[in-house]
Amino acid sequence: MDLGLSNRVAIITGGAQGLGLAHARALGAEGATVVLNDLNADAVAQAAEQLASEGIQAEGWSGDATDPVVADETVARAVATFGRVDILVNNAGIGVRPAAPVEELPFDAWQRMLHVHLDSTFLWSRAAVKPMRANGFGRIINTSSMNFTGGGRPGVAHYSAAKAGIVGLTQTMAKEVGGAGITVNAIAPGYVATELIVQFSPDMIHRLESQNPVGRLCRPDEVAALVSFLCSGQAGFINGELICMDGGRRDFYWG
Repeated sequence: MDLGLSNRVAIITGGAQGLGLAHARALGAEGATVVLNDLNADAVAQAAEQLASEGIQAEGWSGDATDPVVADETVARAVATFGRVDILVNNAGIGVRPAAPVEELPFDAWQRMLHVHLDSTFLWSRAAVKPMRANGFGRIINTSSMNFTGGGRPGVAHYSAAKAGIVGLTQTMAKEVGGAGITVNAIAPGYVATELIVQFSPDMIHRLESQNPVGRLCRPDEVAALVSFLCSGQAGFINGELICMDGGRRDFYWG
């Protein structure tokens, strides 16, 4: 199925590795030009070179995704370079550290988690909506988590709150911009076999697989395929949704 992404321009935050790179590869394979944002300048340059070697038009522009100036200037640079911004995938994030009950959770850890996940999603969405409105087309995909859809997990209130906030932002923005030809949706992946997860011990990976009805971890390309479809013209009536991709687990039980 042709997703109609040729000549579209996509920005992916946290795009140097993991799910971000998978999203960029999938969108690029459908003909989109991809702009990767990442804090690691060397990694994002290497990722863009790798995609270019695969025949994908890609740029790697480094910068802190939580900086409003970086968000605004990257979007403006993409418009100046390519004439438009059609797609934004808010993927930037950090791992769940530290894990602690609320009464022991440092306030700075709480602030950082919401800053990296929720604030960055707001900042990039705010910046991207302007050129999307001008073109009458836009797709914004935000990244929530099975941690939210499963009702949270003890010890990670900061992460759960950030991912819940992303869903609230998604649903509100969807109502604000839907009439301008822009859709805003969120995805909630379960455990995905990215570089971070595959470093777990074999026992931990077996445990995660055995707790999932499908009996395995999700693959990055599976999540990227969902994102690519949501970015297509065929998905124009899907708006304000949270789409789970957790193999049917729907919870975060560790017992």
